[in-house]
Amino acid sequence: MQEPAGVVRCAWAGVGKPHYDQYHDEEWGVPVHDDRKHFEMLILEGAQAGLSWETILKRREGYRRAFKGFDPQLVAVMTDNELEALLLDEAIIRNRLKVFSARKNAIAFLAIQKEFGSFDAFVWRFVGGTPKINRPQSIRDLPVSTPESDALSKELKKRGMSFVGSTIIYAFMQATGLVNDHTQDCFRASL
Repeated sequence: MQEPAGVVRCAWAGVGKPHYDQYHDEEWGVPVHDDRKHFEMLILEGAQAGLSWETILKRREGYRRAFKGFDPQLVAVMTDNELEALLLDEAIIRNRLKVFSARKNAIAFLAIQKEFGSFDAFVWRFVGGTPKINRPQSIRDLPVSTPESDALSKELKKRGMSFVGSTIIYAFMQATGLVNDHTQDCFRASL
């Protein structure tokens, strides 16, 4: 599909990489209210720790296959043997701690669902139920963490999750639209 001339995106996206542009245009900053999508983004953002988002985005389908379509109920019961086998899967990042954290996080995710009715109901409490819209002037103005991501990170850790530090959780919040950080010049800022 040919896009109109003059489309301006956040600087991290408009770099001539169609997968980045698609993610930026269709997902980043869009409010998520589906628990499976929340779980997907927790796995992917945790996998990104120490890596670029592009590295993970290119492996998204591999993660989808490896982690049972991001179904937390199925991931929670994955065996050690299944997780060990994933350490040989070149379609994902083969980091033992990250791979095994998916099961641990799925178990905590399900406990949160049970307590709050949904993970969505739990997570949106941290922004007062509506997206926090920042409209930074440039990507240099974006924080890496906020008091909200600090609080959510602390709560997730308390509930047994790993790879949920405040910086990872702020990226999760951006990815799931709890926070909308499209820059002022970005065409998505006006939508």
